[in-house]
Amino acid sequence: MDTNVILGLIIPFLGTVLGAGMVFFMRKQINPKIEKILLGFAAGVMISASVWSLMQPSMEMAIEEGLIPWLPATIGFILGVTFLLILDSITPHIHLRRNEQEGIKSKLKKVSMLVFAVTLHNIPEGMAVGVVLAGIIVGNTGLTLAGALALSIGIAIQNFPEGAIISMPLKAEGINKIKAFGYGVLSGIVEPIAAIITICLINVVQPILPYLLAFAAGAMIYVVVEELIPESQVGKHSNLGTIGVALRIYIDDDIRCSIRVKY
Repeated sequence: MDTNVILGLIIPFLGTVLGAGMVFFMRKQINPKIEKILLGFAAGVMISASVWSLMQPSMEMAIEEGLIPWLPATIGFILGVTFLLILDSITPHIHLRRNEQEGIKSKLKKVSMLVFAVTLHNIPEGMAVGVVLAGIIVGNTGLTLAGALALSIGIAIQNFPEGAIISMPLKAEGINKIKAFGYGVLSGIVEPIAAIITICLINVVQPILPYLLAFAAGAMIYVVVEELIPESQVGKHSNLGTIGVALRIYIDDDIRCSIRVKY
């Protein structure tokens, strides 16, 4: 496997690992203001990545293939939202500030369901990275190494707060630091797995690449609208979540511009 592809797979997961590692350096509970900003950051990167790394290439690819530009993007996007909606409905999970279990009822521990909640977020991100990297491997798709690295770095930055948001509250609930770190890392392992599976199916992926790019975008936007933005707006300091979204989109665009110049 090409070194750049391996790098694209590893970078997002490293973001989760580093974020979960904050459990060894921070206090018992993450500052609510910081948490709001981090949630906003997470939403911002997913919005930006969905538009610039997924939807736009999907439409450009459709034009090159002689298709109606908006058709594959629309179909893929709707299927992506539907996929996450179904997954969200059947997977038992619970969110940080909610005691009500979602998905199919189960007797799993709260810790497990918290990890499942973040894992749901990470599935579309892993798919997005895998689809873009698969497109680069195939070639002649309009997808570039610069775009793939920008997506990986953006998701890594988004994964950093997610790793911390999992490990820190677990430590606050009495779980030792090493286990809390392990749960944080575990929540992110699904990303490289989903990406590798997508790349291994490259021969299947190639003909429907425009649809898959939009599919990943739809799944990511579902997570933003269903989870990240609502959580960033609950309680006090909701304006910090909004600032985090705007700031994250600006930083992401800056990263993309820098990488394009380099490559």
